[in-house]
Amino acid sequence: MWILKTIMCVFNGVIFLAGGVAVFVGILVEMNSKYLRTVLDHIKDSPPVLAQLVNVGYLLIAVGAVLAIMGFLGCCGALCESKCMLLTFFITVLIVFLAEVAGAVLILLFQPTAEKLLVGIRLKVAQSIKSSYGENEVFTTAWNETMSLMKCCGYNNYTDFTGSPFEKLYQYPNSCCHEKAEQCTLTAAKIENTSGCFGAVIKLVEDNSTLMAGVAICIAAIEVCAMTVSVLLYKN
Repeated sequence: MWILKTIMCVFNGVIFLAGGVAVFVGILVEMNSKYLRTVLDHIKDSPPVLAQLVNVGYLLIAVGAVLAIMGFLGCCGALCESKCMLLTFFITVLIVFLAEVAGAVLILLFQPTAEKLLVGIRLKVAQSIKSSYGENEVFTTAWNETMSLMKCCGYNNYTDFTGSPFEKLYQYPNSCCHEKAEQCTLTAAKIENTSGCFGAVIKLVEDNSTLMAGVAICIAAIEVCAMTVSVLLYKN
């Protein structure tokens, strides 16, 4: 019996830590999402679906909180030998597990649609940059923070800033020259040819897709093992 309790506590300790990490990441995402909101507000007729991406921070916080509660219930149920807690833990983990499977299927199904949406608004984003960057302080700051964070230039590339109020006064943002030049000229921007933020986001997702898939599989495996152990403890 004590072996099952130990295994249960280890599994739930991992789940609790995973929940804490998810909450932390969600808070960081939410802190930086204000810049994305500002950018989307200045895109004319932007798809409503994109606005929902801003809420991913809240989703991570909610998922993290549920995982932390699950871990707590599992540990307490195992140590106190409480059938009520063990049953509650099993039902909660089962619901979360099914939700994760459904979420993974939806992501796989709608990934091409999301990419099409991001490609489809390229012209609209470029137009918003040309009309507001360098003139609207909030919008300009939002883009500067985004480009500095993602190490990118504009949504497509440096040509997004051609004809903008900023380009007419100061040439191009320093992010388009990798922060190397005091003043980023058209020639310097062409030479550096810094990738746009759209390409940077796609590359970030592609580079980390294997890691994210591995973490998701590990969490799912731990949840299945924890459910199995909780059933064994409940029966005994």
